[in-house]
Amino acid sequence: MIMDKNVKIFLGVIVVLILGTIATAVLRSNSGPNTPADSGKYDVLAQCLKDSGAVFYGAWWCPHCKDQKKLFGTSAKLLPYVECYVYPDTKNQLPVCRDKKITGYPTWELKDGTRLPVETSAGVTLKTLAEKTSCALPE
Repeated sequence: MIMDKNVKIFLGVIVVLILGTIATAVLRSNSGPNTPADSGKYDVLAQCLKDSGAVFYGAWWCPHCKDQKKLFGTSAKLLPYVECYVYPDTKNQLPVCRDKKITGYPTWELKDGTRLPVETSAGVTLKTLAEKTSCALPE
């Protein structure tokens, strides 16, 4: 009798864990501001940004830099990204960023030296990046 009660409790816990996992997966798949873009949707934009001479300076510990990359989805791998710190260090900026006087993250610098101000918690909007670099923004 006690064994039956323990088995029922155990099975109940397993069911709750399974339902929780399913709910989490469903919630993460819904669109939202931090949901990755469609696979490869922004490849052309990311490559154009790189070809235009734009550079994205960031830090591994910066949540806004992570959000900026999320805007590009899987295309983030093509971004002209420069990491300003070596993991796990958060205090010693790398010379490439120190010499450029990068003081905030994310920082986008254009070929002419112009820096784009951060517009949202996710950094610079894709629309602004496209406009400032004459790159096409996919619809």
